Amino acid sequence: MNIFEQVESQVRSYSRSFPTVFSTAKNARLQSRDGRSYIDFLAGAGTLNYGHNNDLLKQPLLDYIQADGITHGLDMYTEAKEGFLQAFQKIIMKPRDMNYKVQFTGPTGTNAVEVALKIARKAKERTGIVSFTNGYHGCTLGSQAVTGNKGQRKGAVVSLGDVTRIPYDDYGDEDDDFMGLKLLDQMLSDPGSGVEVPAGVIAETVQGEGGMTAARMSWLQQLESLCRKHDMLLIIDDIQAGCGRTGTFFSFEPAGIKPDIVTLSKSLSGYGLPFAVTLLRPDLDLWDPAEHNGTFRGNNLAFVTARVALEEYWQDDKFAQQIKQKAEILEKRFSGIVDRFDADMKLKGRGMMRGIATPSGEIAGQICKEAFANGLAVETSGSWSEVVKCLCPLTIPEEDLNEGLDILENAFASVLSEKEAKAS
Repeated sequence: MNIFEQVESQVRSYSRSFPTVFSTAKNARLQSRDGRSYIDFLAGAGTLNYGHNNDLLKQPLLDYIQADGITHGLDMYTEAKEGFLQAFQKIIMKPRDMNYKVQFTGPTGTNAVEVALKIARKAKERTGIVSFTNGYHGCTLGSQAVTGNKGQRKGAVVSLGDVTRIPYDDYGDEDDDFMGLKLLDQMLSDPGSGVEVPAGVIAETVQGEGGMTAARMSWLQQLESLCRKHDMLLIIDDIQAGCGRTGTFFSFEPAGIKPDIVTLSKSLSGYGLPFAVTLLRPDLDLWDPAEHNGTFRGNNLAFVTARVALEEYWQDDKFAQQIKQKAEILEKRFSGIVDRFDADMKLKGRGMMRGIATPSGEIAGQICKEAFANGLAVETSGSWSEVVKCLCPLTIPEEDLNEGLDILENAFASVLSEKEAKAS
């Protein structure tokens, strides 16, 4: 691994937690160069909902490449783009009574967020944005400004302004329901608060990087009502929680809300290919031609795999039912771990976006290290990296899921037993 340490920037992070060279992967299994197999509870930080090298998606991609299909086409019309848009409209938007314009942004989630913030400000002719404690939205300057994590924000080295941060659901005094939203309502209603009405509010329904905190449906509904009351645009960042991760294609569906703007990326391509979109209410599509552009706005290879993923998994509710069944296994096993060790731990998340909050980042880090030593790749999240975070592929076989959970439970037992021995 000397070449990586000699040549690659020290900004790398995942390689520090998983210090091996990986060579191949299939569904929920990673294979290292030395021949060792690892169960993958990381899944590209939520990018591989359909697993590694999914055969249903791979062959259409190979066929498209073999036929010399368009690989790069700026924002020109292509058959691959046409096929994706038709499938997205027919399979996703129409059955959900959604009416959005689809803007193809740069290839990553932060590009989609930048578009959402810019168009909100353009539409409302206001500069302010409201975001929430522990929110994570990306590492470009606009996205970083609405991100809460201090470690991420310090990388900007410039002022990150025009943002008002409000407590997220279950932050601070848990006895005060909707504390943050009540505070925001009060500040926007009070001419002496010093807080101007913003262009929009950006929120995740489950804060993946922020510690797997899942907002209550009633909180999301109250947030939407507050946006309507004060003429603010509601932006839902569904980059990690979307594409089925919580059980439904969009994570906000169970709440019955209708965001003005939605950002999608990560698992949207279905195959781990770079791909991001921003969904806009039609009346918000106010751009002049090329006013926001980019060389890689739209990925034709990703159009192919994204279309097939929609056709194979979302034509009916069979896949959603499979996610539900695996989510129940996760909840049961994670609840069992929390009950077994009873060490100030807490079950976090929703659906197949789950985590366990431990007493400290040190403990969570040791648990993940022990798990990796025994064949499981799993990461941490949260303000202090205190949450052991599970994002296994939605297609993971139940046998691999249970084996991975066995490894994880044993890692909890090993680390917590060691801690107890040292304490005594």
